Amino acid sequence: MSRIPTPASITAAPEASKASLEAVNKLLGSAPNMFRIVANSPQTLEGYLGLNTALGKGSLDAQTRERIALAVAEVNGCYYCLAAHQYLGSNLAKLSAAEIEANRRGTSSDKKAASAVSFAVKIVINRGKISDNDFNSVRAAGYSDAEIVEIVGHVALNTLTNYINEVLGTEIDFPTVDTLVA
Repeated sequence: MSRIPTPASITAAPEASKASLEAVNKLLGSAPNMFRIVANSPQTLEGYLGLNTALGKGSLDAQTRERIALAVAEVNGCYYCLAAHQYLGSNLAKLSAAEIEANRRGTSSDKKAASAVSFAVKIVINRGKISDNDFNSVRAAGYSDAEIVEIVGHVALNTLTNYINEVLGTEIDFPTVDTLVA
């Protein structure tokens, strides 16, 4: 059970959050628990959706964005986000089960994407304090300045949702995931 109430529906959410939740519902076909629990703070919901929308218009493709989300959720131990992004990665980004597992382990079968995922993991583990070698590696893989900034943006966006779900104890409403075996 979550630590704060999750509005049972869009109509039960704070008035200032209803339009944002309707937009989520239109996009995903539902308003998952994470969005409804964040709706307790219309400003946080608006901020999350604004950053998510802006980054969705960036240079990184949907597959790479989901790969980063999976890796960040794994490092941060957020099972809500792992469940959500395994579902989204599989069903929307069309990542294979093997690729999703690789992403959760901090890599990818795609050489360029592996560099972005590894870089994202290093950002999380080192709280942003990466080495010149780490930076030069992602650049050598072919990522532009804008794309490197976007990778950092996706790490921040996913860390936000990881922390929200862990702090609030958001109930998982996606198919659950298993713990990775070392």
